[in-house]
Parts: sequence; structure tokens; C-alpha cells
Amino acid sequence: MNFNSLLDEARIAARSLAEAASGAFDPTIRLGVTGLSRAGKTVFLTALVQALVNGARMPAFRAYAQGRVVGARLSPQPDDAIPRFEVEAHMRALTGPDRHWPEGTRRISELRVVINFEAASFFGGSRSPRRLTLDIVDYPGEWLLDLALLGQDFRQWSQRTIETSEGATRAPIAAEWRRRLENLDPSAPESEDTARELSALFTGYLRAGRDDRVALSTLPPGRFLMPGEMEGSPALTFAPLSLPAEGEAPSGSLWAMMERRYEAYRSHVVKPFFRDHFSRLDRQVVLVDALAALNAGPEAVADLENALTDVLSAFRHGRNSWMSSLFRPKVDRLLFAATKADHLHHTSHDRLEAILRRLVAKAVERAEFGGAAVDVVALAAVRATREASARAGKEELPVIVGVPEKGERSNGQVFDGEEEIAVFPGDLPEDPEVALRAGGYLGRAASEEGGDLRFVKFRPPLLVKSGEKPPQLPHIRLDRTLEFLIGDALA
Repeated sequence: MNFNSLLDEARIAARSLAEAASGAFDPTIRLGVTGLSRAGKTVFLTALVQALVNGARMPAFRAYAQGRVVGARLSPQPDDAIPRFEVEAHMRALTGPDRHWPEGTRRISELRVVINFEAASFFGGSRSPRRLTLDIVDYPGEWLLDLALLGQDFRQWSQRTIETSEGATRAPIAAEWRRRLENLDPSAPESEDTARELSALFTGYLRAGRDDRVALSTLPPGRFLMPGEMEGSPALTFAPLSLPAEGEAPSGSLWAMMERRYEAYRSHVVKPFFRDHFSRLDRQVVLVDALAALNAGPEAVADLENALTDVLSAFRHGRNSWMSSLFRPKVDRLLFAATKADHLHHTSHDRLEAILRRLVAKAVERAEFGGAAVDVVALAAVRATREASARAGKEELPVIVGVPEKGERSNGQVFDGEEEIAVFPGDLPEDPEVALRAGGYLGRAASEEGGDLRFVKFRPPLLVKSGEKPPQLPHIRLDRTLEFLIGDALA
């Protein structure tokens, strides 16, 4: 471990000690919420906070179902330099007259929820009042993939990135960047114009990988797709190069220029995120859009598995002792959630969970070996559909019913954002290996034969307000999620 690593560890320990001292009398849980692009992080966090603060139907969340949660409220967050998660604006987007899904996560944000509860009594006596502080950290999953760069120098990263781009799915979208790369001498004199051109071509390849038809997951560096205030900076203006197996970059060369900027990205972007935010988490939710990968085919599924393995390799798992929580907290509870379960009939939810459990098997084994509790759940934080049945000839089919977003298309029909349709989602295979090998998950309209509706996006549900209370968001297994994440702290 080098001096900088030791210094980072010392800073983490000092901050953890200070936070522990400030919450000595009431427990505090620091919960990380992440997921790869379009997995539903913003919707999940909005629904979770809304359920705690304003109430919801949550029979599997025991402390809530037993009436021991007295109330919950939003409180000023602990880090004044971090943007606040705008839960109120996101809730208005979900429930307003022009209801729509809120904008996705593009930066790190925080929110603090203080939960007042009564501790469970084992002998029928009075329950003692307690308080749990839940600090929630929301950040793009693409940033988490960057943590793998801490273990790769520029040559290793370049080689791995170029080799990965040769896959059947990646090769067509990487072609323009690769053609330019083949005609480039890395030892040529450094050039800002060349650096910008290569960076733009490489970023275009990464951006194309996010398309629903491709649905790739392993697309670091994450800030290339979400640059924020760093857009255009040298630390975000580099790209992989075809390098010799040995030797060092000549002084003043394009190679030396790209290597320097890659190191700047690791030092000034990746390391501070790890030190100041990621390393301080106690518990973590990883949201996964497994259905999008299944739609796109086996290569997208394999890429998702690799991405999840890379993501989880960055965690320090294990059961927190009093000493470890003071000086270097570990993630002691880890939840993988397969989102958009409302796009399936409930009879396939167990199969969706089995597929996700297979995808994260390596990461789960490592986390459980370290002593962490791990769970997998099929989830819809906000349920956009309902279940029904429809007749196709003599066959009775289980369908889901919802309102596609305005402008969505299928079989030549353009939806107006108001019409409700029924979709037969099909059944996922009982054997996860069959689903992972085959890919190409297919749903079809109950009124059409073979109509491909797998990419139709549904609008949020139309809610009816009752009295003065805010409307309750329908969900699938949000209560089970809360029970796993914080139920033990409310015992």
C-alpha cells in the first residue's frame, strides 16, 4: 500500500470516527443506492422516502406493520457540499397532471430521513422510544464501474477496452473509433486536436452501447457519459490506445499525453469518490434492469454479469463490529433488486429473481464469505401496470395492463399516452441458464399475435387522491426491501 493509500485510509477512519461520535446515542445507517443506467434509481429512492414519510401499504415491513414506526420526517443532510436529492420534485413528476417518470440520476446526491419508532418488547411491557437516522446516498452506477480503474494502469485499461470492443455486439458500434485507432501511432507528437477527436469517437461508442437494442453495461469511464461540470476538461479528454506490450511512453508523445490524463481521471475523479462517499457506506442497494439485457440477447446478459462482478469487487463486505464501524465501515447488508417487475405477471417474479441471483452469483459468494447478509428481490418501486386476463382464441392468457407513454410505437401503432393496452408478457424459463443463454425476452399484445412490445415504456399509474394525505404509490415488494435494509435496526 503506497503513501497516498495510507493517507486515504486515515481520512476515511477519521471521518467515520467523527460520524460515529455524532450518532452515539441513536443509530445511523448510511445507505447507498445505485444501479446501471435506466435501472430506476430515482424512482426507487422517491418511492422509498415517500413510503416512510407519508405511509404506504407495507405488510412485509414488520416494524411498520406492527405499528411501531411512530413517524418519519426529512431532515437536513449531513454533507452541506453535496446536492440534495429533490424528492419533492420527483414526486410531483410522478403524480402531477402530466404524470411522467422523473429525470434519471446524473450526479451524486443525499437525503436524510429520521425515523421515530418504538423498540420491540419481548415481555409485553412498554416499548421504549427510539430514533433511527437513515442517510441515503444516490449516485450513478456508471461511477461505481470506475472503481475498477484503480487497479489498472493505462496500458492494462487500453488493452482490456480494445479487446472487449471486438465482441459481436460491440464491434459494429465501435467501428469508427477502431478505424481511427488503427491508423494512429501512439508515439506521434502529442496533439490536442487528435486527443479531442479520439475522445469524441470513443465517447460515441460508449453512448451507442447504452441503446436499448444493445443494452451494454460495462462502459467505463463513467464520467464520459455523465461529465457534469467536468465536461471538456483534459481529465475527460482521453481514449484507449493500441500500445506495445512493453516500454514507456516517449516524452511529449500522444501516448504520454493520454496516459497523463488517464492518471488525472483516476486521481481527481475516481479516488475522491471512493474516499469521500463510497467507502463510508454501511448498506447498499444495487438496482438491475435484467429484462433489458434479456431483451438484447446473450452478449448483453454476459456483459451485465461482468459489470455486476466488477461493481461488487469494489465493496468491502462483512459484518460490522463496533471497532470496524468506528474506523472503516463495511457494507454488511447488500440487496440486488431486479427492477420493472411490473412488466411481468407475478408468476414469473420468482424466475426473475432466480435469473438475477445467477447473474450475481460470484459477487454474492464473495459478500457472504465476508459475513455480509445478501438478498435478491424482484421489485417495482412504483407499479405502472395491473394484472388481468384476456382471451386469445380458446386460450385464457394472463396479461398486464397499462398506459404506454405518448409517442411509443408498436406494430405501426403510435400510442397517445392515454389509451390503456393489455400485454401478454410471456413466461420466463424456469431454468435461469436457459434464459441467460437464449436472451430475446418477448412480450406481445393480447389482441395481437406475435406483436413485439418488449420496448414499450409505460406511464406512471394514475392515482386518485384521498383526503389531505398525498397519494400512495403502488409498489411490488418495496416493503420486503425496507425490511431487509433497515428492519434489524428497528427491532
